[in-house]
Formats: sequence, C-alpha cells, structure tokens
Amino acid sequence: QVPLVESGGGLVQAGGSLRLSCAASGLTFSSYTMGWFRQATGKKREFVAAINWSAFNINYASSVKGRFIIFRDNAKNAVYLQMNSLKPEDTAVYYCAACLGSPELCDPSYWGQGTQVTVSS
Repeated sequence: QVPLVESGGGLVQAGGSLRLSCAASGLTFSSYTMGWFRQATGKKREFVAAINWSAFNINYASSVKGRFIIFRDNAKNAVYLQMNSLKPEDTAVYYCAACLGSPELCDPSYWGQGTQVTVSS
C-alpha cells in the first residue's frame, strides 16, 4: 500500500490553474520534508518544489518559481501544489515525495503513484 496518494491532475488550457493534493498515511508526517517532482514523457524526473515540517523553509525549481505554490497542512497529513499560469511545458506526471533532508536537497524516501497534468496550447 502506497503511503502517498496524489490527486487533482487533469487537462487544462495554457494560463489556467490546478491544485494538486497529496495525502500521507502510514508514516510520521512531521518527520519528513515534503516535495513535488514531475516527469514528462521521454524526460528525466525533475524537482519542482519542497517544504519542510514548519513551512519555514521552502524551495522551488527556477522553472516554476512565481507560478507554483507549495503548502502543507500537518493536521491533515497533506501537502499541496497550487499551479498557476500553467504552460504546455508543465505537462508531466507529477509525483509527491516524502524526503529526507532539507527542501534544498529533498532526497525521496517514499513516492506517490503520480497524477497526470496536461496543459494544452
């Protein structure tokens, strides 16, 4: 049973928004930095954003900075990715991860199953 489950993906037009959710179970949520990664077809998986337990330390990939917002609700064992001003190049499968280390490193210990985000031009 996968401890991380993503939802919220879908098909949107360029310039639109989506909010991805990741629900954690079977792990100590507060022990992990939480992150989002993405993998486009034929491409390597890449880092998107990460947030530590207190939300005091947050890191974004340059490609999404200013457009995406990561936040977490520790009471709900959940982390979210608000995706605004979406571009076709954002099209990918998005994965939630529970990471060791700081948001600057985010070495994943667990992965979710992924949720598809498709942005049409």
